[in-house]
Parts: sequence; C-alpha cells; structure tokens
Amino acid sequence: MGISRDSRHKRSHTGAKRASYRKKRKFELGRQPANTRIGAKRIHSVRTRGGNTKFRALRVETGNYSWGSEGISRKTRILNVAFHPSNNELIRTNTLTKSAIVQIDATPFRQWYEAQYGQTLGKKKGTKKEDETAVTKTAKQAARQANAKVAPALESQFSAGRLYAAVSSRPGQSGRCDGYILEGDELAFYVRRMQARK
Repeated sequence: MGISRDSRHKRSHTGAKRASYRKKRKFELGRQPANTRIGAKRIHSVRTRGGNTKFRALRVETGNYSWGSEGISRKTRILNVAFHPSNNELIRTNTLTKSAIVQIDATPFRQWYEAQYGQTLGKKKGTKKEDETAVTKTAKQAARQANAKVAPALESQFSAGRLYAAVSSRPGQSGRCDGYILEGDELAFYVRRMQARK
C-alpha cells in the first residue's frame, strides 16, 4: 500500500467520512522509520524531492556532544539509551532518536578538563594522584582554577565515567547523533524521571 502522510483518508472533526476524490500523491509520501541503533556505523543515503539527499543512520556508535557550561564539544562514544520521553520500548531496544537521553563516555571531557584546569575530575580530594597533579600545574592553569567549578551531580557522573546527554540531531534524517550534556535543572528533571521508572 505504501506509507502516506495525507489526511484525506481520515474522518472530519464531526466524524463524517470524507469522499475519496484522488489517488495518493508523491508529495504525501511517507517512509519506513530509521530505528537507529547503537553499533558500527551504517548510513544509507535517500534521494528526496528536488534531488536532495537525506542520510538515514541505521547504526551509529559515536557523536559530537557539547558541554554547554564550559563551551566545548568533543566526539565521544554512545554507550546506551537511558530514557526516552515518548516510548519505553525505545529504551529497551536502544533506539536513537531526537530528544533521547543517552549515556556517553566521559573520557574526552575529563581529559580536556584536566588539560584546561590542571586538576582531576571525579577523584576523591586528598588522594596521592591529586597531590601529584597539583605540582605540575602551569601558570595558565593556576589562573583558570578560580572558574573550575563543576556541579556535584555532574562530578558524580564523571567518577562513574558516564555522562547523561540529550540527542539534539535527527539520526534518521541527518545521519548524525549529536547532542549536549545534561546539566542543572534539566539533569535533575530527567534523573527524577529515570528513578520514577525504576
């Protein structure tokens, strides 16, 4: 039959059945969902109207994620889907869509933080390693240290090596799974939702 995005087959707001006066049209075309999963990169290109192209990500394992409060972004590995606002089935199957809450690898961000501020993230204060790194700070790192504040909720994630992030691109349309790290009220909201699910 083919997937169609028209509304002519639907009933009117009064419940009356609409008369069918034409066949389906190309501009009403719909396609199968991408159902992007986590795995070795597999992207298909789809020819669309006007000779344009969409990139259908069927499997993807990395993405470019930004850390808003620090103003940086790094390419990192996607580990799993932690929460999805629309459907619990998408969590179980690890399906990547826009607005999915995923867990990403914290390593690239921790490495940047250590190079920028000269102090380790997610380690307990006063340990031997902390004291060693304190000695090797440069003048620039010492000057920046006044601004080196990370929220406790985010720091506990760094110690676990996994960060919660939201997907802001559309993997089934652009072939990319990019997003941003959750912080502040938004992070607190999603943590509450995830705990309520358990």
